[in-house]
Amino acid sequence: MKNIAIFASGEGTNAQNIIDYFSRSEKVKIALVLSNKSKANVLNRAKEAEVPTVIIDRKAFYDTDQTIEKLKSAKIDLVVLAGFLWLIPESLVKAFPNKIINIHPALLPKYGGKGMFGMNVHKAVIEAKEKESGITVHFVNEKYDEGKIIAQHICKIGENDTPEMLAQKIHQLEYEFFPKAIEDVTGKMG
Repeated sequence: MKNIAIFASGEGTNAQNIIDYFSRSEKVKIALVLSNKSKANVLNRAKEAEVPTVIIDRKAFYDTDQTIEKLKSAKIDLVVLAGFLWLIPESLVKAFPNKIINIHPALLPKYGGKGMFGMNVHKAVIEAKEKESGITVHFVNEKYDEGKIIAQHICKIGENDTPEMLAQKIHQLEYEFFPKAIEDVTGKMG
């Protein structure tokens, strides 16, 4: 059994989708949900699914090994970022090498980096008059959106698509393909 910790900052729709996807799995268990926001709805979703939760304090996250210790005590095999907006500290990346993955709502390396999340990405893609966008699942390193790519899935952008319409297309790709990418990664772990 592979234990997964999900890091999320907001509503938690991707986290919910991942929890639901693995709820009956005999190979993968969502063992922990961590959030940097005490009022984030993802915490309610986790509690409803009977998944333990942890609130992350910014100072402790960056200046101590408290988060690493929590993950290790929960025997976490893989960390999944699902709408988590803080840069992962180098100490955490080193403690979980190639065991932290993220989803980005664009086709990296385009439209990545600090500040490129959510509607910021979709607006930039539409303003650039791109013909397609999509999602990128990638390993996390010490820099925003620069880790090795695991999978990409593409959607077409219509001439009259708005950032909100693109966001809907991207969410559909996330819901369909992110859990499968997680399953693939855990299946390749020793």
